[in-house]
Amino acid sequence: MVQELSEIELIRRAQKGDRQCLEQLARQARERLRTYVYRMTQRDDLAQEIVQETLLEMCKVLGKLKNNDRFWPWLYGIAVNKLRRHYRTEQKQKRLAVSSAKRKGRYKDRQDGLENLVSEELKQIVSGAMKKLRTRHKAVLIMRCYDGMTHSEIAESLGCSEFSTRMLFLRAKKALQKELSRNGIGKGALLTALVLFGKITAPSKAAAAQISISASTVKVGLLTGIVGLATTKTAIVTFTAASALTAGTIVTTSAPWKDADVPTANTQVISQFDQNSNAPEEHWYYFPQGASQFMMMRATSGVVGEKSYKLVLQNENANYSFGNNSVNINNYRTWASDFSVLKFPTDDPELVDFICKVEGSSRSMKHLRAKGKGLLVIAARNKDNSEPWAIRSSNVLEEGYFQSDWPTTANVIDNRDVMHKRGWTYFRVTGQINGENVSGIGRIPFVCATSTQYSPWLKLRVGSMTIVDSKNEAYVHSSPSQNVTKYQSGSFFKGFAKPWLGLHTIDVVRRDAAAQRVRFETKHTPGSRFAQVELIREGLRLIYNIDLETDVIDEITFLTDQGEKGNLKFSYIQTINDVINEEFVPPSRSKSMGASKSSSGLLWLTQLVEGSLTVD
Repeated sequence: MVQELSEIELIRRAQKGDRQCLEQLARQARERLRTYVYRMTQRDDLAQEIVQETLLEMCKVLGKLKNNDRFWPWLYGIAVNKLRRHYRTEQKQKRLAVSSAKRKGRYKDRQDGLENLVSEELKQIVSGAMKKLRTRHKAVLIMRCYDGMTHSEIAESLGCSEFSTRMLFLRAKKALQKELSRNGIGKGALLTALVLFGKITAPSKAAAAQISISASTVKVGLLTGIVGLATTKTAIVTFTAASALTAGTIVTTSAPWKDADVPTANTQVISQFDQNSNAPEEHWYYFPQGASQFMMMRATSGVVGEKSYKLVLQNENANYSFGNNSVNINNYRTWASDFSVLKFPTDDPELVDFICKVEGSSRSMKHLRAKGKGLLVIAARNKDNSEPWAIRSSNVLEEGYFQSDWPTTANVIDNRDVMHKRGWTYFRVTGQINGENVSGIGRIPFVCATSTQYSPWLKLRVGSMTIVDSKNEAYVHSSPSQNVTKYQSGSFFKGFAKPWLGLHTIDVVRRDAAAQRVRFETKHTPGSRFAQVELIREGLRLIYNIDLETDVIDEITFLTDQGEKGNLKFSYIQTINDVINEEFVPPSRSKSMGASKSSSGLLWLTQLVEGSLTVD
């Protein structure tokens, strides 16, 4: 029986010329379209006319629908175009408002039983406010709030980008709020007004009873909020993306030092998800607290709705990778698929120049002078007539766009180990330097969300010297004198893993090295979960063994021409219990009242080996 066919199969058969299936599809579409178009027009006669024209168009061009699971966004798009053409041709924009007395016929029952919900005056205010909205504003509100369509589905219906849809939704909400406020309805009642409109335009009492809209539904996203609230301080610049990212596909690479003063080779831009892919990509980097602080990242490949569409999302809570209707939650941050160092327009130009010289590449982005909070950088690839761009705004007041927005039907696979699920862990350090034993303990958060309660700290003992770093301060003291030299907080995490800031450890180490103008070389063997980064400075080499999967440092080896000078071996605690907690006591504050010395960055490790890290 036709009635027993799934929607996808019904569409498929209709496309092949099955008349019975086409009629059944038209009947099913008519009922849903009628409610949608009525909410757009609030006129029975016009709604019926647009529905009929839309169904006729559907029958004519159904064969052009490529993805059957996108039927409704496609059909709604036809309806919106028909309605816009009607208004434009007949010039009826100023006659959209009609009184409730004109509502008759089969839609009369939509008012039955609803008269006691609220006062007639309030219903007229809400209905009148919706009538005054532009067609596309009404369309996006109805599709999002009452039909439960995602922003990507709405974008497909309206023939625009997902970002444009979010901007349209933001403007539609503001336009509706403006109309409501003219009648004394405050901003806090917007959600209530939307629910009310849904009830008074529902096709029946039963349908009205089911109307509800959650607060999350009316969120528009961080980027939309930034653009919509941008002040005159907003800066827009263009740049070319350096290297793309990878969610785990690795290739062998080496980045030897190049002596040329002006590199001529370009860094190859490799697809984030498939090195041979020409699919369009977008990379979004957001710095809530400023360019030198925590970073969130969102990257997409392909077209939303297509099977090839993929998404990588790294926010304050975890690292996600979406594709083929599956979401993988991973331990690690992403890294460049060609193992080049990730660079951003907010970086110091001299830092970028040094990295490019090391890698033998040319600078491929325009510098953005960024100060303050709320910086968003967007890089696009293979977009028609579009350039990468960036936005800076201090008015980041809207909800977060960097949250999960994949289908609710997606299969979620959590690949994280125990410590990454927890979001933080303790670690131990063992080894020796110049014949002296090294021991230490510390704590490391893996995501920004845990970095406040479980802030990073380190206690490292090298012979008679103790090195301490914590949220409030860093210092070095020696026994038995107990003299203390204070440093800026975070000084001794330079050159160590800092995953809570949003970058993979392999990039943290190399960027820390570049900040001190220390040359580096990256090596990786295909199939291995470890990569090696060798730092070279005045006869001393630091060999980092980095676990790509767990996104931490496994070991640092110190070498000179005379041989090995020592090593630091790191181990990370998976399960935390009372015994572990008793061992890992956070460092206490120093009693020194002197001023703090400036950080020497990653060079503190070379000073440690050379014996120049001393207590004043």
